[in-house]
Amino acid sequence: MAVAVSSTCPGLYCGRMMVNGSVEGECGVCPRGERANMQKVCERCIESPEIYDWLYLGFMAMLPLVLHWFFIEWYSGKKSSSALLQHVTAMLECSMSAVVTLLVTEPVGMLTIRSCRVQMLSDWYTMLYNPSPDYVNTLHCTQEAVYPLYTIVLIYYAFCLILMMMLRPLLVKKMACGLGKSDRFKSIYAALYFFPILTVLQAIGGGLLYYAFPYIILVLSLVTLAVYMSASEIQSFKNLVAKKKRLIVLFSHWLLHAYGIISISRLDKLEQDLPLLALVPGPALFYIVTAKFTEPSRILLEAGNGH
Repeated sequence: MAVAVSSTCPGLYCGRMMVNGSVEGECGVCPRGERANMQKVCERCIESPEIYDWLYLGFMAMLPLVLHWFFIEWYSGKKSSSALLQHVTAMLECSMSAVVTLLVTEPVGMLTIRSCRVQMLSDWYTMLYNPSPDYVNTLHCTQEAVYPLYTIVLIYYAFCLILMMMLRPLLVKKMACGLGKSDRFKSIYAALYFFPILTVLQAIGGGLLYYAFPYIILVLSLVTLAVYMSASEIQSFKNLVAKKKRLIVLFSHWLLHAYGIISISRLDKLEQDLPLLALVPGPALFYIVTAKFTEPSRILLEAGNGH
């Protein structure tokens, strides 16, 4: 049922179209790529994303890559010569998907995007804010108020899945000679599970992730680093540098620490925020220094001597 034209559109996201310099039509949903301004007129999104927006997109782009690497390492086996090539292929798939996603997003053919500025959490969940002016009929104004931060991630995941299905099975079939027939495709099967999960996560929790991802990065990177160093029995700098793989894992976690710190600070004030990056090696150094004091065998031995 049509809603009569009034001086001001109801709701947070309803607006009127601008045609030939004049406001026309009834209140309703703005076209994709536009958003209602303070005057309730649909306005084209022409702003460039902020640094924080790019960091959020980078985080969402990293998720499938990290999961690819984890499952490739998990299922490849210690003697598999194809693991490194699969890691490189996964990075190539995600990189190509990111480039293609940027190229097909407005403005088409360019590695830049135009966006609407995120103002509040409700911008991610406009379907929950459809007004009912007469308390009977609902005026549906559901739209992508955070254009294109919501859909661009979903498009990126679709391209990642397509490229993986095009490239990885042929590579694994030819290169994964050290694995059994049932094992060589398990990392691909795992991706067929986690991509739908990531899609639902973005669809439902995109707004929450937008505000929480810096803290998620810091907490998860700290926990996984501690678990890895404990499982690898790294209790000294000598143990740490004994294998190249351990250094790669350490530096990867340091990069994640730095990414989380930069995302929290947003680099608003460089002279104050950059020194915070000196904290990046802190957790690893603290673990190595204190590991010998928390060794279970030593604690049990001292308890036995005490008795």
